[in-house]
Parts: sequence; structure tokens; C-alpha cells
Amino acid sequence: MLNKEEIRTLEEKVVNVLKNIFDPEIPVNVYDLGLIYENKVAENGKVHILMTLTSPNCPVAESLPAQVKEELSYLTGVSEVEVEITFEPPWDQEMITEEARLELGLL
Repeated sequence: MLNKEEIRTLEEKVVNVLKNIFDPEIPVNVYDLGLIYENKVAENGKVHILMTLTSPNCPVAESLPAQVKEELSYLTGVSEVEVEITFEPPWDQEMITEEARLELGLL
């Protein structure tokens, strides 16, 4: 069982991993792109990611969530990874971080 500090540390590591997974069509990581709606780590080390895609017809609809699951499963302390896809609320450019918008020339 993980204590609160270990959970917080693991959540930070999850974010770091997510910041190294890029949408192949947009040169921004999935975290800064705003595709990650929720990142929860339970006491038993189970990670739950609630994420969306840029569109329901996204060409990486199968591979991107699988990549997120695989990459997070390598973290020490993670016992299981569950990736849930949602389209509510629908993704839009307002969800992109300011830093990423600047990088994309949207500011």
C-alpha cells in the first residue's frame, strides 16, 4: 500500500511520462495538449487515466491510449493501468496549455 506522499510522487511521475507521449499529428505531448482529463493513483498502485482524443475519428484512437497504458505500466509502484476514453466534454483548443499554444503559434 502506498502512503499519501508516495501517491503524490507517483502522480508526478505519471505526469512526467505523459509529457513524453506525443500526438503524432500535433507536435505537443498529450498532457499539454489537454487530452488528459484525470490522473488518479490509488493506494494499491492502480493508475486511472481519463483521457480524450482530438476527435472521435482520430487516426491514433487505438494506438495512443495503448501507448499511454504501456508507458505508465513501466513506472515503479504502478500495479495496474486503466485508460478510459471519453468525449465529454469534447476536446477543443482551449484545453491546450498556454506554453503549448505558444509553441504551436496559437497565441
